[in-house]
Amino acid sequence: MPERTPRTTGTAPRLPAWSMAVTAMLLIQLSNALSIGVISFIGPAGTAWLRMCFGAVFLLAIVRPKLGSIRAADVPMLLALGTVTGFMTMFFLFAVERIPLGTAVAIEFLGPLTVAALASKRRSALVWPMLALVGVVLLTEPWLGEIDLAGVGFALLAGLCWALYNVFTQLVGDRFSGISGLALTIPVAAVVTGFLGLPQVIGGDFTWLILLAAAGIALITPVTSFALEMLALRRMTHTAFGTLLAVEPAFGIVVGLIVLSQTPTLMQVVGIALVIAAGAAAQRGGARTPEPVPE
Repeated sequence: MPERTPRTTGTAPRLPAWSMAVTAMLLIQLSNALSIGVISFIGPAGTAWLRMCFGAVFLLAIVRPKLGSIRAADVPMLLALGTVTGFMTMFFLFAVERIPLGTAVAIEFLGPLTVAALASKRRSALVWPMLALVGVVLLTEPWLGEIDLAGVGFALLAGLCWALYNVFTQLVGDRFSGISGLALTIPVAAVVTGFLGLPQVIGGDFTWLILLAAAGIALITPVTSFALEMLALRRMTHTAFGTLLAVEPAFGIVVGLIVLSQTPTLMQVVGIALVIAAGAAAQRGGARTPEPVPE
């Protein structure tokens, strides 16, 4: 009898972590740009809430997370991630209602950039958030007297949530396999944003078309983009991920230009360049071996 060739079992090649992170960034900025139209009907809080609600429904239907796998020690972490995810989205939509998308992203980026610099072993890394701050000043051009302080404030609050989001996403990603952690936290985000979002939806110009638009945006963010970020963060250090995040303000400018026709001035382009340079220089690092997921 002819010899049988033994069957080999191999694993399919995984996508590089950086490619998932970059794709997630592009999708997030696209969803934010598309949300501008919805905001004009039901407000930023209402838009954020509908995105979280549809995201929760889609993720629970797709992932079907096992509630029995949740330990008591996991609950605070899941609640924290869900809360910062919801308010990160809501604060940012409040910001882009008032200031250009690229400017809002650059200001928001100060949050994770500062955390990454503080976490660095090199004290000299603290100079980079200051450089990014200079870039933000050039972006907002306060000398023109047209700066929207409320928009800047909302972007800063979103940045604080973004910094916490990166930390908690990595912790939850280490604890739960795949994107089951995301399916457990987005429902929390929907609940916490409902206190402000539901009244705006009820009091706004709500139509079935707006409902469908919010559902479509939710498929982009939080479902696809946040899932990609969670998978990427399981395999990357905070600093490596932060290095890639440095290009997100540029994505905001490009998406704002293409989708929203928001054309930056030369000074604002210089500001974005400073923010990107600061983000890339502030961080060093590479691949990360994720913690084994407990059974």
